[in-house]
Amino acid sequence: MPTFDDSDFGVDAQRPQTPNYNHLQKIISHGSQPKTIEVPATRSSFAESDLLMHSLSISPSQVDRRGSRNSFGASIPIPRSKRQSRLSSVATPDGRPTRPGMPPIQPTREILSSQVQDMSSVKTAAAKDMAFAFDIDGVLVHGDRLIPEGKRVLEILNGDNELGIKIPHIFLTNGSGKPEAARCAQLSKILHSPISTEQFIQSHTPMSALAEYYDTVLVVGGENYQCREVAKQYGFKDIVVPNDIVASQPTLSPLKEFFTAEQRATSTPRDFSKVKIDAILVFSDSRDYATDLQIIMDLLQSENGVLGTKAKDLISQRIPIYFSQGDLLCPTEHPSPRMSQGTFRIALEAIYKTITGVELERVVYGKPELATYKYADEVMTSWMDTIHNEERLPKNIYMIGDNPQSDIIGGNMYGWNTCLVRTGVYQGEGNDKQNPASFGVFDNVLKAVEAALKKELGSDFKLNWSDAMNPVTARHSVSAIE
Repeated sequence: MPTFDDSDFGVDAQRPQTPNYNHLQKIISHGSQPKTIEVPATRSSFAESDLLMHSLSISPSQVDRRGSRNSFGASIPIPRSKRQSRLSSVATPDGRPTRPGMPPIQPTREILSSQVQDMSSVKTAAAKDMAFAFDIDGVLVHGDRLIPEGKRVLEILNGDNELGIKIPHIFLTNGSGKPEAARCAQLSKILHSPISTEQFIQSHTPMSALAEYYDTVLVVGGENYQCREVAKQYGFKDIVVPNDIVASQPTLSPLKEFFTAEQRATSTPRDFSKVKIDAILVFSDSRDYATDLQIIMDLLQSENGVLGTKAKDLISQRIPIYFSQGDLLCPTEHPSPRMSQGTFRIALEAIYKTITGVELERVVYGKPELATYKYADEVMTSWMDTIHNEERLPKNIYMIGDNPQSDIIGGNMYGWNTCLVRTGVYQGEGNDKQNPASFGVFDNVLKAVEAALKKELGSDFKLNWSDAMNPVTARHSVSAIE
């Protein structure tokens, strides 16, 4: 795995005085096996709101980025335990059960493809030693709308190729706001291919590790507050969402014009003057900037996370805040990309600095953060075990994305081959000048995958399966050394 130090980011390794977050240095153990890994953070935890936003946003080139300073953001927890295969987590368009990673096929095809793979051992080994990590929005879909080439790509990787082999691939998105199973079911219908939760990483998926550190958390963002359910599935013990607080203190947000009966019915009000909130987790895009910003500001200025109090020391008594990703823009069904969670964070950073005079410390998960790519290694290794019974990481990994400032910069820093497509955020001519894709720029995801397959498996590799490939009865022979 690649390593990073401050020299990689063109800065001096100066360490400012920061609050004491020693509790984040612990490893939570159950028996002899730790459940989390703490990965060094690769971006500064300081907001730098004097420059309007953090360094990735105003200096998108990887050579301009700074390493994290010695603060609570110096390490980022991710889940450690091996993901177990759960066949029930595989969603298909028609709802019928299937093998993970493969469309429904006849047993005879399984036998035939196995024979072909045995007789084409060199190509088979190469196919198992390459893998793809796909961004989703802007690469495979636009919101709920299919990018046509995405459907064909998954067909090829799920076995519609000359070997009938499943080529390992995972989905690595900065998207968020829904439970993983629900998002996989949605994508399976759009893409007409089965997608398992065991090959799927949303921006907040690695944040499940934080359940080992915090009991009571404020969870912000997401449609209809589905993120409450996400947090429950991650194992958080006491989950608060902004509407719970508004239902308890209606005057808290003077700019909130409506609080519907449905919102009130789904809220859980309580006396928050007696509740200590341990951390703030922004899982997804805010649906109510004014209210969410007000509540977060109140908590960040409170004494150890108790609403209605005022901190005597804004640094030592401030509770931590985590964001699931830092993207400024996200491709949707709209003709041009829309603002994403990064803009909400920028607003908060600027407001906090203006009111308090202190820079906000925060942790940002998601691409291009190193922890997200380390977690992707864990998922890819587990997925290899599921589909090929080989628990190892393929050597040649291709990241395919549409955003140079997250997909490409992160993949480059982690040593992956990177492919930039023009179907999402990036619409430029040629390669991106600040964060060039190492493998090239492509019009769409299919062209990127075709180029990678030809490089690793040969220019004659066929991107379709034929039942005529029976090595026993076919008129042609398949070389055992191919």
